[in-house]
Amino acid sequence: MDGERSVIRSAVFLRRDNGRETGNIQRRGGETIMNDTKRKLATAIATGALLLNAFAPIAFADTTIQISGNGAGSNNWANVNQVSTTTVNQTNNANVTNNVNATADTGDNSANFNTGGNVTVNTGDANVTTNVSNTLNANQAQVNCCQAGNTNVTIEGNGVFSNNTVNLTQVGTTNVSQNNNANVYNNVNATADTGDNKAKWNTGGDVTIMTGNATVNTSVSTTANSNWAKVSPPTGAGLGTDVALRILDNGAGSNNFIGATLIKTTDVNQSNSAYVNNNVNADADTGDNKAKFNTGGDVVIDTGNAKVTADVDNMVNFNSADVNCGCAFGLLAKIDGNGAGFDHYEYYGDPNVITATLISVQDVGQGNNAYLNNNVDGDADTGDNKAKWNTGDSNGSSDPSVVTGNATENVGVSNSGNVNALNSSITPFPLPQMPQVGVTVNWAALLAFFGMFVN
Repeated sequence: MDGERSVIRSAVFLRRDNGRETGNIQRRGGETIMNDTKRKLATAIATGALLLNAFAPIAFADTTIQISGNGAGSNNWANVNQVSTTTVNQTNNANVTNNVNATADTGDNSANFNTGGNVTVNTGDANVTTNVSNTLNANQAQVNCCQAGNTNVTIEGNGVFSNNTVNLTQVGTTNVSQNNNANVYNNVNATADTGDNKAKWNTGGDVTIMTGNATVNTSVSTTANSNWAKVSPPTGAGLGTDVALRILDNGAGSNNFIGATLIKTTDVNQSNSAYVNNNVNADADTGDNKAKFNTGGDVVIDTGNAKVTADVDNMVNFNSADVNCGCAFGLLAKIDGNGAGFDHYEYYGDPNVITATLISVQDVGQGNNAYLNNNVDGDADTGDNKAKWNTGDSNGSSDPSVVTGNATENVGVSNSGNVNALNSSITPFPLPQMPQVGVTVNWAALLAFFGMFVN
């Protein structure tokens, strides 16, 4: 996670006209008190650091702006600007190169020019196991929306020929950006070799060459590029925002105007790019024994089994976004009970105006790019034994014998990738180095999502 930022800016402008405090104030029963807006904004600022530590953006408290009970001919206005921005950027870049050379070799024995007695060459097993596992690049973010509280703007009960204006701007923006880039090169050469024994020019007795098994097990696994983002209202908060704009019961000839602009924007971008190149060469070889030019006795060559198992598994590029910040505004706009309008005591119409601009945008972009190149060369080889120019005993009962074991090759390649999930219950494949932020992994559902099942 590269950065996270929560910022709230609030500006409250009050105007004093003719020695009277006007604008963002209330008068009730002759008592003058400050409106709640400034105090509540200050509370939001004070608690912002705590919310930031909890990885949640600052949310607007309920906003109440009221111009009421002002005298005749007064000029009253309030300008309020509230801006809340939460930005989360998470970026990972991984460049991994694995070069593995593994060789197990047994044999290469020679038993030549022996006279009398038996000649026996016995070669053990050659086993190679290579495991390459890459787990990298995961972003997880759980963020609360920039959620505005309820907004109430009222111009009410002001005297004749008063001028009353409220301009309100509220902007809440939540930006979450998650990007992963992975370049992985796995080069594996695994060789198990047994045999290459020689028993030649021996006289008298039996000649026996026994070669063990050659086994190669190679596993290459790459799990890369996972983004998980949940953007939702704070716990207990609703999805909508109620907005009430009222011009009520103001005196004749007064000019009353409310202008309100409320904007909520949620933007989530998730992108992955994976380049995975797997080159696997796995060779199991047993045999290549030679028993030649022997005189007298039996000649036996017994070659073991050759087995190659190569598994390549790539799981790359998963985006999961659970976004629900609510797009609805509940709007009440009311002009009611105001007096006649006058211009130098001549009626000219109702001078009461409400303008409201309400914009709510919820945008989610998910993109994946995967290039997977798997080159697997598996070779299981047994045999290539030679028993030539051997001479049996005088009874003619000595027959050369060559027995070759089994050659088995199992190669599996699995590719899973480029999955986008929006408002789904499935979370991306878990990566152990990432802290868990309220994530619950359903293994069965996850494996089934990628077409894998566990009995």
